[in-house]
Amino acid sequence: MAAKKTEKLIYAHDTLEFVTVAVQYCVFLEQSEGRPKDEFVSTLLKLLPLLYMKASLLPPVESTGDFLTEDKVTEDDYNWIRRIIYDIMQDDDEYEDISMTDLGPDERRWHSVSEGLADIYQPLRNFVSVYQQRIEDCMHDALWEVMDNFELYWGQSLLDTLRRLHQIRYTIREETDEDTL
Repeated sequence: MAAKKTEKLIYAHDTLEFVTVAVQYCVFLEQSEGRPKDEFVSTLLKLLPLLYMKASLLPPVESTGDFLTEDKVTEDDYNWIRRIIYDIMQDDDEYEDISMTDLGPDERRWHSVSEGLADIYQPLRNFVSVYQQRIEDCMHDALWEVMDNFELYWGQSLLDTLRRLHQIRYTIREETDEDTL
């Protein structure tokens, strides 16, 4: 009975849609070298909300802990993706943001678009790599792991980065409109 439940979760409609969007995100970043900033930002403003929505629709899954996978994304892979993004974003990469804390007043911290997007890329690429192997027990635990990481880390990173990309998009548009006057 547990095997059927596992199969249903890893092949469920919402799961496969999430896999599809995760692949699109990873491929988009991997193929973004030299892409114009406005096109890059515009695409991410469509892709990131879709990714968040698909992750939030994933079915609850428990891990057996028996098949947790090794990370496929190396430090060099992470840095390569981050560099591609940084080269596109340049002066718009780093930004100061107010972080809400439970222990006291808000604090200002520096963030990076390239790091935020690479932090999303890493668990998604690891997840997609497991799905490509088609070993069902591993797929099940990978689904649990990507969801756990979504709840604890990359979901918030996605929202923070999305907010910054929104600011950049409309700053770029305003500057372009002013230049044409």
